[in-house]
Amino acid sequence: MTLQRLILTFKPDELVVHCLYRSQDSPNPGTKARRREVSDLAREGLTQALEALEGRVEVVSTSGFTTREDTISTDAARPTG
Repeated sequence: MTLQRLILTFKPDELVVHCLYRSQDSPNPGTKARRREVSDLAREGLTQALEALEGRVEVVSTSGFTTREDTISTDAARPTG
């Protein structure tokens, strides 16, 4: 499986994680195996994002007046080991 995108939506009582990925072969939706695969993929992606934010971060896009949306970019070096 290859992670394409993670979108985090913070709501008052929950955190929604949209995980977009590509897979040649994957268990059926709703199975424990599929849930485990997607959870592991999201966890790995979030870990990589946190590690990347430790380095240099640049604001590459902004929008909004009272509700603001900024897009940041950083090098996402793959962990070694």
